[in-house]
Amino acid sequence: MYVSEVQLEPDAIAVACHPGVPDEMDQLVESLPPPYQFLRAAWYRAAAADRGTTLIGTRADGTTIAAIPTIGFGNTLIGGRNIPGSYWPFRSIPIDPSAEDSELAEMLGNPLTMEMLGQVWRIGPIYSDDPATTRIKRAAAMAGWTVLVRRLGRTFLFDLADGWPRSTTKRRLNKYMRQLEQQGDVRFEMIRGADWNAGVLETLCKIEMASWVGRATDGTGAKFLSEDRRAEWLRVLADPALAEALTATILYVGDHPVAFSFDLMAAPLQYSIACSYDARFSSFRPGKLVTAHQLQIARDLGVEQVDFGAGDSGYKREMGAVRGPEILDLLIVRRRSAASLLRLKWGSESAIARDSYLAAARLRNVGRETFPRLEAMLAIGAIAAAALTFVE
Repeated sequence: MYVSEVQLEPDAIAVACHPGVPDEMDQLVESLPPPYQFLRAAWYRAAAADRGTTLIGTRADGTTIAAIPTIGFGNTLIGGRNIPGSYWPFRSIPIDPSAEDSELAEMLGNPLTMEMLGQVWRIGPIYSDDPATTRIKRAAAMAGWTVLVRRLGRTFLFDLADGWPRSTTKRRLNKYMRQLEQQGDVRFEMIRGADWNAGVLETLCKIEMASWVGRATDGTGAKFLSEDRRAEWLRVLADPALAEALTATILYVGDHPVAFSFDLMAAPLQYSIACSYDARFSSFRPGKLVTAHQLQIARDLGVEQVDFGAGDSGYKREMGAVRGPEILDLLIVRRRSAASLLRLKWGSESAIARDSYLAAARLRNVGRETFPRLEAMLAIGAIAAAALTFVE
């Protein structure tokens, strides 16, 4: 039986499709642990703009169990969908902690969900220890989807213990500061909440333009260089809660902005999104100075651990950061026969999802797909070809 024809019982979860990303999902986000409460409508809306649609599942009593904002992704032939989001930290989805796996499976097996998510949908980057990760794998498989996993590396975590910074680190930082002060008056400015405006983003852009990212790359990894990216951040900052969580710590020498640290506070955790500095000042280690200043403020505001993301492991290990959870990219495929081909380009099937799929299939007496052979071959070929556009 084709998976979209499988009806899960009992029929207690209603699914509605909303244009864009509705504000009503913010109430659901407030029930999440603090490190995930930034997953508000504006966080997704910044990247989705007017292109997105959101699936919301609710119980009979009107309480929301999950929200899945998506935008079109990849080859339009198969109508694949992708979870949108700002560049970092990740692209999870809000799920009510009290929701049962059976409720989530019912939502993901709903005919409207099947229609809106298409043949393939993607969620990532997402952390392996995110509570939503295992729940999505298990519930999607119970509903008949196949979950493929691509591993993107690991994030680095740094504990803001009482012993930081070490005495040797303090001495180095003081040395760099004294040298920088010979270039002019040094000051730090922290932007947060109502302080945010387009002018601040222009200042961050100016620093990026003078950094190695602006001078020696095509700017793909930059956060503020393009007008479109700054417009996205402005849409995020339109939400007062996110404007309060996002901070920019800027180091000035005289009136010249030299370095910044751009971070998302979700105490007791902080996500470090970006740090950049004017390459002309590199010998004075302005990146280390602005990072150290920001971390001291963060600790005073209740941050106990910092997520530095992936990459640049040497610098992070030098600070004392250790490898954290894996960063995953999930490709969730309607037909198992198509998924068997996609594994060659994407990655292996999740073991958790596979076990859940087989258990659910036995209960439903669904062991194989029985749609017409010609339709199957056309669908599988189209999905496999389109998968090439998914690989970054």
